[in-house]
Amino acid sequence: MNRRVFVTGLGAVLAAPLAAKAEQARMYKIGFLSSAAGPHSYPSSTLAFRQELRERGWVEGQNISIEYRWAGARIDDVSSLAEDLVKLRVDVIVAGGNRAVSAAKTATSDVPIVMSHSLDPVGSGLVASLAKPGGNVTGLTWDAGPEIAEKRLQLFKTVSPGLSRVINLWDPREPGLARYWPAVTRAAESLGCIAESAEVRTREELERALLKAKQDRAGIFVWAGPFLNTHSKAICDFALSSRLPTLSPTNEYISKDGCLIGYAPSTDDVVRRAGIYVDRILRGARPGDLPVEQPVKFELAINLKTAKTLGLTIPPSLLLRADQVIE
Repeated sequence: MNRRVFVTGLGAVLAAPLAAKAEQARMYKIGFLSSAAGPHSYPSSTLAFRQELRERGWVEGQNISIEYRWAGARIDDVSSLAEDLVKLRVDVIVAGGNRAVSAAKTATSDVPIVMSHSLDPVGSGLVASLAKPGGNVTGLTWDAGPEIAEKRLQLFKTVSPGLSRVINLWDPREPGLARYWPAVTRAAESLGCIAESAEVRTREELERALLKAKQDRAGIFVWAGPFLNTHSKAICDFALSSRLPTLSPTNEYISKDGCLIGYAPSTDDVVRRAGIYVDRILRGARPGDLPVEQPVKFELAINLKTAKTLGLTIPPSLLLRADQVIE
């Protein structure tokens, strides 16, 4: 055998495992963009996200790194945070909330974007359709549509049967929220209640809305969004001291801030499932080909301690249905 041919062939054989090892050792960079105030806001959710990645073979410090960007009260800075992630040449961006997703989409049309949660992504222009999102965005919605408002108000009326008026605190700057209002008003009417809209963008507007709720003896529906998330504890404290019931579309308010009742998907589960999308994209799937998922399981949370303070008796049948009861 020609010695040169033998040496060349041997070199190719030895190089193959080295090349494979080099490929395996590639470090992928994941950008995590959230409207939350920081990792302390939803610590179990980010943990669930990392655990899902680990179970699928993606381990921080070995083959992935995660760059976190938290907007919190600086939600208007979310665009610059998204641009920062793009400059870092991340391989995929996980974005939570419509404003974060929209900012990421504006910052790049090339980097895949996974929505860890979103409201009305089609109507908000984030994807073309749920089945075929197209472009570079896919992921998960927060709920199954505006119809969920009726279920939430039914539960609110069940725990507070004397309820005749509901003040809805919401931030109109949040894309996707306006679509829910017609369903809320219809649901309230069917339950014999009056639904009032209170748009809150500032502390002053929030204070006026809360004082009106106290004056009208109204229940308070605290809609989600970065501004209201930041002030949720103060809202729940005010409501409790004023002996007003509170309803939340995110169950974190129930245990953390003392809200009376919530009906929502599990935040941990929704964010965890974003890890499945990241895995598929890092393995070569195109985001535009991955259908957007809606949650199918909702959890009922009741704060029994708050109910007792308000003098409300929760029906035993409802307590049996609850996934989380705070005592």
